[in-house]
Amino acid sequence: MKITLMVTLTILLVLGFSLSLALANPSMLPTHPGYPAGKAVSPVTGQLLANDAGQTNATGEKALLEGAAAEDSHVVQTLADENNQRVLKRSGAGQLPDVQGPQIKIEPPVKEGTRMK
Repeated sequence: MKITLMVTLTILLVLGFSLSLALANPSMLPTHPGYPAGKAVSPVTGQLLANDAGQTNATGEKALLEGAAAEDSHVVQTLADENNQRVLKRSGAGQLPDVQGPQIKIEPPVKEGTRMK
C-alpha cells in the first residue's frame, strides 16, 4: 500500500511539473539582446525556434551597461527625510535653514558680558 501511494504521488508530481512547463507562456519572457537565432524555424512544426527572434547578440559595452542597469530599479536607495519637506534653502554649517512658515530668529543667549582680567 505504501509503495503504491508513493508511486502514485511521484507520477502526479512529475505530470504536474511537466504540465507547468508545457503551459508556460513564452511571451511573458523579457525581451533582451542576446542569443540571436534570426528567423530559424522548426522543420517539423514551422514555429520559430527562439523567443526573441531577430534580436542582435549582446556584446561589448552595451551588454555591460544594460546588465549593470538591470537591477537599478530595486537596488538604488531614494531616501527622503519627511522632516526636511519645508526647507527652502540650506544656509550652511552652524546656521538655520530658510523654511516655509514662520521665520524664527534665534538671538544669542548673552548680549553683553563682563571681561575678567
